[in-house]
Amino acid sequence: MLQDSTIRKSVDEYVRRRIAEVPSDIKQTFPKIKQIWKCDNELDFVYGYYVGKFEEGALRYLLKATRASSGGFVDSFEIREIIETHKKEILDTVRLAISK
Repeated sequence: MLQDSTIRKSVDEYVRRRIAEVPSDIKQTFPKIKQIWKCDNELDFVYGYYVGKFEEGALRYLLKATRASSGGFVDSFEIREIIETHKKEILDTVRLAISK
C-alpha cells in the first residue's frame, strides 16, 4: 500500500509534525522519568515510547486517509521503516528535551 509516493510522503510529513511536538509533550508526559517510570536509560525508554506513538498515530492517520480497514492494506513494517528514517532526528529531539 505504501508504494504510492503520495501516501509515503503523507506519512513522512505526519512523522515530522509529531517530532516537532515532542519537546512540549515530554514536559507534560515525563516530568520525572527516573522517579516515576523507574528506568535506567531515559533516552531509550522515551525514544521507544515515541516510536510506538508515531507508529500507532501513523496507522490511524492512514486508515482515515484511505478509508481502508487494517486487514492487509496497511503494513506496519512499512510505517516503522518511514519512522526509522527519522531515527537521528527523533533521538536528538528526545535527548535535548529530557536534558532540560
